[in-house]
Amino acid sequence: MGVTALMTAERNDEYGPISRHGVEEFVADNVIILRNSMDEGKRRRTMEILKFRGAMHQKGEYAFTVIPDSGIAVIPLSAIQLKQRSSSIRIHSGNDELNQMCGGGFFRDSIVLVTGATGCGKTLMTTEFIRGGTERNERCLLFAFEESRDQLFRNAEGWGVDFEKMEADGLLRVICSYPETCGLEDHLIHMKKIIEEFRPHRLAVDSLSALERVGNLKAYREFVVALTSFIKHKEIAGLFTATTPTLLGGSSVTEAHISTITDSIILLRYVEILGEMRRGLTVLKMRGSAHDKNIREFSIDASGMHIGKAFRNVSGIISGFPRQILAGEMERLGDLFAEDDLDA
Repeated sequence: MGVTALMTAERNDEYGPISRHGVEEFVADNVIILRNSMDEGKRRRTMEILKFRGAMHQKGEYAFTVIPDSGIAVIPLSAIQLKQRSSSIRIHSGNDELNQMCGGGFFRDSIVLVTGATGCGKTLMTTEFIRGGTERNERCLLFAFEESRDQLFRNAEGWGVDFEKMEADGLLRVICSYPETCGLEDHLIHMKKIIEEFRPHRLAVDSLSALERVGNLKAYREFVVALTSFIKHKEIAGLFTATTPTLLGGSSVTEAHISTITDSIILLRYVEILGEMRRGLTVLKMRGSAHDKNIREFSIDASGMHIGKAFRNVSGIISGFPRQILAGEMERLGDLFAEDDLDA
């Protein structure tokens, strides 16, 4: 009859037999499996093209969601291509000292990951990143998953940054929501829609770590890859924050799965010296640019973040086991480095 026929059938198990009678998949030319499986207490919809006669097709399961008034929205990671352009134009990070540490600022279309323990200053760095953009008439978009809008605005005001004025001028948009309000796929579709509408020059997510508890590890990794790829293709400067599980040192799930696809990584660490807690900052990675390798102390006051001198008598900061080096040890280390230079 020359018609295209679509037949649906219900399965008994998500990962069991393809059909109930064992014949349907052989008669059909194409077979698409829809699943709504439970993993770690969370439901996740996936789609798999099991069979597609006469044509190539992508293999494996791909997440999808159902959107009101739009229908099915598939998130095919296999369709993502590494074809985004790279700019050599620098943008202001929002902090003059950090600019110098990064070799002149962030690249315009780079993804920056700021990771550290709770209270280290990640939200402050996000605030300064936004201020650095709005002062240059750049539109900035902030997705917040841990703090309410009023709390963010109050904190920013405490650092001398007026978010309300930025919003009134049309240079800032703040979206706050709990991660548990929907699944990762719905969050991704929602974020992409807002980015398309607002068309920001800068985007900040505070924090990605909050989204870890919404889905399993595979779903979370796919979400991060899809979001970063979308931002890069739009040539938007992105700043993501991630919270480490331990107070001193350590790495988060986000840091482990996004570190290779980010252009820059900034580590914030607590440093305990003689019973006093201090803060340290280092630029761990900066693709395409020279950067400061030192771990520098910084302080926070009513005017924001102030980056000072490098720690010269402390070791083990990054590993989470800071240890103060005594004067005698410093002299022996100095002699050792001097001998190594002579041998070289």
